[in-house]
Amino acid sequence: MSNKSLPYSMKDVHYDNAKFRQRSFFKVITQTLFTSKVKRNCQSCSTGKFLALLLIFGLAYLLFTHTSPAHSATDRLGVKNKEGNITTYGGSRLGKLLRKPPRLPPRLPPDEKVRNSSLSLEREKPNAGSKWTARQQSVKEAFIHAWSGYKKYAMGSDELMPLSKQGVDGLGGLGATIVDALDTAMIMGVDEVVSEAGSWIEVNLLDRITHKGQVNLFETTIRVLGGLLCAYHLSVREEGINLAHTGPKPAVYLETAKNLADRLLTAFTSSPTPIPFSDVVLHDPSAHPAPDGLSSTSEVSTLQLEFNYLSAVSGDPKYSMEAMKVLEHMKTLPKVEGLVPIFIRYRPFILLFFWKTTLPKLRYQFAM
Repeated sequence: MSNKSLPYSMKDVHYDNAKFRQRSFFKVITQTLFTSKVKRNCQSCSTGKFLALLLIFGLAYLLFTHTSPAHSATDRLGVKNKEGNITTYGGSRLGKLLRKPPRLPPRLPPDEKVRNSSLSLEREKPNAGSKWTARQQSVKEAFIHAWSGYKKYAMGSDELMPLSKQGVDGLGGLGATIVDALDTAMIMGVDEVVSEAGSWIEVNLLDRITHKGQVNLFETTIRVLGGLLCAYHLSVREEGINLAHTGPKPAVYLETAKNLADRLLTAFTSSPTPIPFSDVVLHDPSAHPAPDGLSSTSEVSTLQLEFNYLSAVSGDPKYSMEAMKVLEHMKTLPKVEGLVPIFIRYRPFILLFFWKTTLPKLRYQFAM
């Protein structure tokens, strides 16, 4: 073939060989739209076809974005968080479809379960005793460390603020940490802490109970009254076992507990209903509801352990009688699907109960 050039060049030919030339995606679309064949097809497209296409897109939009009717009422509810933002419950159906199912652990046949359990127990047997002994010692050392810091910087206060190394009376000023830690020290066998805490209680606690002001019924019962009763329980002979501990005589704990409980009973006797008030002024003694008028159901229904045990060891039934009235009264109250209210509000001759669920966060109010 001759190497002589042709009598014409490609510059003279106005022909775009698009079949073989590389084109961008945008150019492919634009060239396709402006061809005569597409124009003729668009002209022949009827209004009905356009509406059908629009209907398909609308159904697809509703399918992936619209929430189900069963949850639409609750999904519109919002809950305001601490920052003031509103959080709504529920989500789009698209998110539910794309959500991955939780991974379940593999199921083993019964024989394999028993065999694996037996092997694990056999492996742990040689070192089980030493492992638990080491763990107990670590917990004991942590307790002694916490007590040492409290004793050095906040002895007699309710709590220690570890960063500022200062004591704070956030629970009425009855030395809650001392009384609350006493029974733990007895169980651990830390006689030094038992002696220090017991001596402080014998010298200072009764005077504080007599002169201190307002305390919370629930917090004082579970920490101070409960701590005193537990210390008494561990100090006396129970079921033929004599648990000898350093510190004052068991009668000191019992008499202090009775003095405190007599003042706490004002929360029960001052209330117009069997539901006790939330706060007690010890030096009066007197009681009143919280500033918002609400009393926690979980608080007033968990006082029975301490007051019942105090009646059992003191022989005085008044503590148990007042505490059990709460449960007897709560049995008569209406419930929502078996659930009792979480808050109780006092008003003259009206007792308002509040129910609250978690998902969604709804609150129902009933007047009794």
